[in-house]
Amino acid sequence: MDNNVGLFLSKRAMLNPDLEAVIDHASGRRFSFAALNARANRVASALHQRGIRKGDRVALLLMNGVEFVECFFALAKMGAVIVPVNWRLTADELSFILMDAGAGTLIYSHDFAGTVGELHGRGAAATEISRWIEVGPAEQRAAFAEAYDAVLASGEENEPPIAARDDDLLFIMYTSGTTGLPKGAMHTHETVLWAVFTIKATADVRFKDRYAIALPLFHVGALAPVLGNIHAGITSVLLRQFDPSAMWRVIEEESITTTLAVPAMLNFMLQVPAREESDYASLRWIMSGASPVPVALMERYRDLGIEIHQVYGLTECCGPGCLISPDQAMQRIGSTGKAFFHTDVRVVDAEGNDVGPGEPGEVIIRARHIMTGYWNNPQATAETIRDGWLHTGDVALVDEDGFLTIHDRIKDMLISGGENVYPAEIENVLLSHDKVGDVAVIGMPSKRWGESAFAVVVAKDAELSEAELLQHCEGKLARYKQPRGVAFVTEIPRNPTGKPLKRLLREQFPGPAAE
Repeated sequence: MDNNVGLFLSKRAMLNPDLEAVIDHASGRRFSFAALNARANRVASALHQRGIRKGDRVALLLMNGVEFVECFFALAKMGAVIVPVNWRLTADELSFILMDAGAGTLIYSHDFAGTVGELHGRGAAATEISRWIEVGPAEQRAAFAEAYDAVLASGEENEPPIAARDDDLLFIMYTSGTTGLPKGAMHTHETVLWAVFTIKATADVRFKDRYAIALPLFHVGALAPVLGNIHAGITSVLLRQFDPSAMWRVIEEESITTTLAVPAMLNFMLQVPAREESDYASLRWIMSGASPVPVALMERYRDLGIEIHQVYGLTECCGPGCLISPDQAMQRIGSTGKAFFHTDVRVVDAEGNDVGPGEPGEVIIRARHIMTGYWNNPQATAETIRDGWLHTGDVALVDEDGFLTIHDRIKDMLISGGENVYPAEIENVLLSHDKVGDVAVIGMPSKRWGESAFAVVVAKDAELSEAELLQHCEGKLARYKQPRGVAFVTEIPRNPTGKPLKRLLREQFPGPAAE
């Protein structure tokens, strides 16, 4: 069997044709592995008829749904290079990614017709796209686009020739760009294959599990599970987008056994009435990561009888970094565990030496599933991958037994009075206050200390005051870590994976800090 990721679907359709592969929750459509594979083959056939060949970049600007999945597997079989695109981006931001990737085809949802129309109207200055395919009502499609349903109908269901394998490029996934222009992480059929092997060998996922996907599929935290699910014979229940109430209802209605939810999603899910109204007995565990998971949040889920298994991963690793195992998740709550099965992880100082137990250092990763580099960016590639190790820019502690606890991004760390201060530690303390709904901590300039911590808080109770929160931190944090001020907002700006956009918060609250 060729090492082509598209053949995951072909093989599973042969082995378990009638098993449910994908449930498109928003539309109510349900697809067996055989039906999904037939649709993917038709897409591949149709796109080949339209001139798409191995190595061509095809961008997907699609909400979560069956169309994303079948397009991904069709393009994988064909050897085309998939460019999943963040649908929250502006026309300018989309233009940068499409031009940087050199995409010639865009398959997009009618939801984004306005933005796509703006891009098309700008012409060659904004995009090299020459083929536009629109998913949605045919009568509403743009005049310059072909209707997706017509494209699908024009294809044949037989297996297409396999045009890529092993080290051939499979997809370019652009990082969130929270600290600068997005960079395109390149993954091959080989790196993705090893990511899937690694997840299956480490995580508690089982044949015929039912896995809810609420993160957007343009992010590796959703895409990697879907690929792994198809490889392992697991049903993927796709939510069009995250909604905390819908999550609880889907867990009950579809007998969900596992899912992935970032800390912000877990927090929002606790704040809706649907939690108390829904039966979630089928739910075995929830994977959570993307940012450090507050201990208080995991304890609240533990009290509900739901285990949170903290994961650490990156786009550049196609997902896997570290994962706490089921037999240790509750005993070592707060830790992200040890390296995934086929993965090496170290925590090092600035000179590249392993740090001792309890000392902070940078996480570096070596595995066959790390990216081959950043597209069109050899300088960033050389800075990130050194001597075969991926330098993550994330700070962690490792204990005497080898368990990691993620602290923060190096770039989010602040230095107060010469001491390193990690915002996630302060956020964890603030979130333990029962009147706090959400929080992000940033550094503010301080004449006395260089930088001081400042908390931006979403309150559950309008009576919550700055003084009450500062008092709450007394005795729980060293003096140099204590926030010097609090601002109350209605919402913390976050990227699609739930990470707070601290660059925007620093612009909104420039300081200086109170002394």
